[in-house]
Amino acid sequence: MAELLDAALLPGSIDAAAQGLAGFAKRYGFLDKPARIRLRMLDREHNLLAGTNDQDVTLDAKTFASLETGVKTAVITGNEINFLALPPLKDSVAILAAGCDFGPLGQAEWLLRCGVHHWGDIDTRGFAGLDALRCRFEHAQSLLMDRETLLAFRAMWTKEKLPVRRDLAHLTAPEQALYDDLRNNRLGTNLRLGQERIGFAWVRTALAELERRCAA
Repeated sequence: MAELLDAALLPGSIDAAAQGLAGFAKRYGFLDKPARIRLRMLDREHNLLAGTNDQDVTLDAKTFASLETGVKTAVITGNEINFLALPPLKDSVAILAAGCDFGPLGQAEWLLRCGVHHWGDIDTRGFAGLDALRCRFEHAQSLLMDRETLLAFRAMWTKEKLPVRRDLAHLTAPEQALYDDLRNNRLGTNLRLGQERIGFAWVRTALAELERRCAA
């Protein structure tokens, strides 16, 4: 189809910068399907819909951006297991960003008014995702992406398939130190701790501390 359209359309009607399958609609001026964002309200006092307690909702990016949630904390994770397992948390919402695709979140000005916490894998790509999130939400903080957590779950370490080696400009000093150790294989070759492999008691303790800080 792309070959036919390239041959049939005038050059001025083609966006040559849009490439590949993901850029097909933009390249030829077609209406693309809207980006969708999945979220769970972790505090039933902020439920979007009446009548149910555990709400798992998927919205298009424009509708998501227009929400008035009233929450104080957003926990962003790229893993569906973690997204579904997050326990109740006062004044909080969980957001699923599979593959660290944070682009659709960029329109949501309300995220600038609450604490944003990113829970990703402890590997080079996890820190690259955190760096990308801070390009839009510079106040974002990492959650369970620290050296203490990594070392506590040594038995759960695996190998990262496609490590990142480039410099990242938006990490804190402790995050940068850990990222440097990972990308330079100082702790092991292509070391990775998947976020879903962290013990749930450890997760609960971290979330309780997060809730305490947000309430202070």
